[in-house]
Amino acid sequence: MSFSRRNFLIATGVVAASSSVLSACSSGNSGSGGTTGKQNAAKAEATVVKIGTEADSTGPAPEVSGAKKGGTVYLLNDDDVSHLDPQRIYYAWNSLAAIVLSRTLTGYKIADDGSQMLVGDLATDTGTMSDGGKTWAFTLKDGVKWEDGSDVTVDDVRHGIERAFASFITEGAMYVQSWLTGSQDYRKSYSGPYSGKHLKSVVTSGKTVTFHLSEARPDFNYVVAMQSYAPTPVKHDTKENYDKKPYSNGPYKVKSHVTDKSMVFVRNENWDPATDPIRNAYPDQFDFSFGIEQLTAIDRLLADSGNDQYAVSWRTIPQERVTKAQSEAKDRVFEELGSGVSVYWVNTTRVKDLAVREALIKAWPTAQIRQLQGGSVRGDYATGIMSPLVAGYESQDVWGKLKTPAGDPAAAKKILEKAGKSNYKIVYAYQQDDTQSKIKVVVEQALKAAGFDVVTKPIDSTTWYDQIGKVDNSYDVYWGGWSADWPTGYSVFQPLFDSSTITDGGSNYAHLNDPKVDAAIKAATAETDQDKANKMWAALDKQVTETGAFIPDVYMKRIYLHGSKLGNVKMDPNFDGCMLYKLYVK
Repeated sequence: MSFSRRNFLIATGVVAASSSVLSACSSGNSGSGGTTGKQNAAKAEATVVKIGTEADSTGPAPEVSGAKKGGTVYLLNDDDVSHLDPQRIYYAWNSLAAIVLSRTLTGYKIADDGSQMLVGDLATDTGTMSDGGKTWAFTLKDGVKWEDGSDVTVDDVRHGIERAFASFITEGAMYVQSWLTGSQDYRKSYSGPYSGKHLKSVVTSGKTVTFHLSEARPDFNYVVAMQSYAPTPVKHDTKENYDKKPYSNGPYKVKSHVTDKSMVFVRNENWDPATDPIRNAYPDQFDFSFGIEQLTAIDRLLADSGNDQYAVSWRTIPQERVTKAQSEAKDRVFEELGSGVSVYWVNTTRVKDLAVREALIKAWPTAQIRQLQGGSVRGDYATGIMSPLVAGYESQDVWGKLKTPAGDPAAAKKILEKAGKSNYKIVYAYQQDDTQSKIKVVVEQALKAAGFDVVTKPIDSTTWYDQIGKVDNSYDVYWGGWSADWPTGYSVFQPLFDSSTITDGGSNYAHLNDPKVDAAIKAATAETDQDKANKMWAALDKQVTETGAFIPDVYMKRIYLHGSKLGNVKMDPNFDGCMLYKLYVK
C-alpha cells in the first residue's frame, strides 16, 4: 500500500482528493477559532519527540484550561471502525477509538502545541534497554485495572503479544513478532498461546515483562506504543469474538456496538486517572453514528443545531464546502499538518539516469497539482519524504522546489539536452477519477515542454496498489506517499528504501537499490543514542532525496469542522485525528 497500513485510510483519502476524504478529524488549535497549520515547508521546524522520565509517566494528565467534565459528544461518520480487538488494530481510524479503551506499555503525552513526549502508559517509565538494544524490560504501574476491577498483569501483557501470533490475527502490526522470533514467517516458530505454550523470548517476573529480541531495536519503546501490542486479559480472551466486546483498561468502555450503525462508549469506573499521564477524559459518553455521508455530516455541522452542536466528523471538509466553512464557521474550522507525505515515485529500475530523474523533478508542476486538489488546504510543499512530525526532521530543499513549485520546464530541458536524453520516453500512470485526470493533463503539458516524450496510462483505483506494487511494472512515474507507524525515521526509510523491500507487493515503490542508502539505514537503526539516530535519519532524508527516487509533493494537511459546543478539539499527530480524551463539552 502506498501509505503504511496503519494509515491506509489516509491513502484512500488522497486518492480521492477531489472530495478530500481523509483519515480522521485533526486539529491544530483549541477549537476557539482560526487555522494554525504551518504555511510552508521552509518554516517547518524539527519535531522533538522527547523521551519522558518516570516522573513524566506519572498521572494524572495535565488539566486542560477551561475544561469541565460531563456531557455527550456525537461523532458523525460514514464508516464504522473495522476492529476494536487491539491485536487486530493497525489503521489510524481504529486507533483513534481504541486509544480510550486499550492502554499500552508506552504512549505519547501530547502538549497543547502538538509536541510529543514518549512516556510510560501502563509501564512506570519508557523501559530499560540493555544488550545494545536487544533486550527491553518494562515494569507495570500499581493500580492499573480492567473494567471489572481486576489488575492488569504482566501475564496479560504477554498474552497480548502472544495472541498476535494466532492464525486469526491477520490485520495488526507484525514488527514485534518478527523481532521476537528472528523471522518474517514468525508463525512457523510460534503459533500463539492457545496451545498452552509461551514465547521463550518474552519473560515475566513479578510486575516486570522482558523482551529478548533477535536484533537491536533501540526504538522498541516507541513500537510498543502501537495498539497492536496492547495487553489482552487472559481470563476474558474470547479469541475471534473478542473484537465484538473488548475489555477496557482505559477511561471508557464499550456500552453497545451495532455494526455499521452505531457505537456508544461510557466511562470505565475502574480507570484511575492517577495512573494515566496521557488521557483527561472529560465527556461522560461518546455516541458514534455510522452511515452518514461526508457531505451530509459537514452540512449538519455547518447548520450547528441540536445535538450537532456537540458533534464532530471523522472526515475532512469536502473541497466544495471548504470556502463556505471558512467564511461561515471560521471559529469552528481547524487544520494542521498530518503525518502523511505525498510524493510521486520514480521507478529507478526503468529510469536509471540521474540526470533524467533530475529533469523530471525540475519540470514537475507541483503548484498546479496542489491547486487542483484544493490549494493550500491540501498541504505544504514538501522537499523530502520525512514528515515534519517525525523526530529529527530538518528542512532541506535539494531540488529548489520551494523557489519554483510550479516547475521549470526550460531548465529541465537543458538538463536533458546536456545528458543527451532529449525526447526521453516517460510512462506516467494515474488513477481514473476526475481530479487525477486533470492532474494528468498538467503533468503531460509540463513534461512535454521539458522535452520528454510522454505516455499516460490510466489505472483503475481498485487495482492501483496491485499494479504499482509489481517489481516489473511498466510505469516510470506514479503517485504514492507514506505515514510513519511511529515517529522515528526507521518506519519511514527502512520500508521505503531498503533494497530488501524490493519485492512484489513490497513498499520500496521506487525500487531504489543503493548500497550507500542501505548502509545508512543499517547504521541509523543500530544507533542506541536516539538524539544521534534522529540526526542520522534527517541526513538520510536528504540522501534519498538526492537519488531522485521520488518527486516531493506535499506535507499533507487536514481540515475539519466541529460543533460550537465542543472545546479543545486537538489533533493526535500519530493518527491524524481528534483526540477524544482531550476535548470537552462546553
